[in-house]
Amino acid sequence: MLARPSMGRWGRPHANRADWWSSLPRLVIELFTTGVQLSHYDTYLRWLYQGGRPNRFARVQNRVSAIAFAAGVWPRRAATLEVRGRRSGRVISFPVVIADYEDERYLVAMLGEKTNWVRNVRAADGRAVLRHGRRENLHLEEVAIRNRPAILRRYLALAPGARPHITIDRHSPLEDFGRIAHQIPVFRITTVQQTTSLLGP
Repeated sequence: MLARPSMGRWGRPHANRADWWSSLPRLVIELFTTGVQLSHYDTYLRWLYQGGRPNRFARVQNRVSAIAFAAGVWPRRAATLEVRGRRSGRVISFPVVIADYEDERYLVAMLGEKTNWVRNVRAADGRAVLRHGRRENLHLEEVAIRNRPAILRRYLALAPGARPHITIDRHSPLEDFGRIAHQIPVFRITTVQQTTSLLGP
């Protein structure tokens, strides 16, 4: 396991640490997807998304993760989601953790309703592409609030990096997840059998 990066005031990593930058790709993958204990990183992870939006450093991490996951780098539950921006029209890529539950696959917006990719998916009528060593055309169907609690609990079991952003402990009963389910969009993944990308050229 990688050594923890040196942290400055408020949990910010020191900018002059060359070894931190050189180890960024592997560290991002560990933080985003593994079962490593992350208590020492909670402040740092919250800082990355203050105000519910990624800061500059979080955007760098997300780009690195998106490249790695799209290429098929472990683990299987991590992938890159591509969706067309509702304003720019550009295809936007970002890393996601896929939650498997009762033989279905789901994507969860850990930052809630204001998450940019959620708004883009809704504007695109659920059309998206998933990449993890191969390209998969998708339709993302939003899950009803009443059906989200068990999926949210499964998601937190798989995505340690999301835990500082979702206030319920991952071992809590489903009733606790039911109290926040309206705040956290969940989408069911359906593969679309299509030879060309749903996002166009």
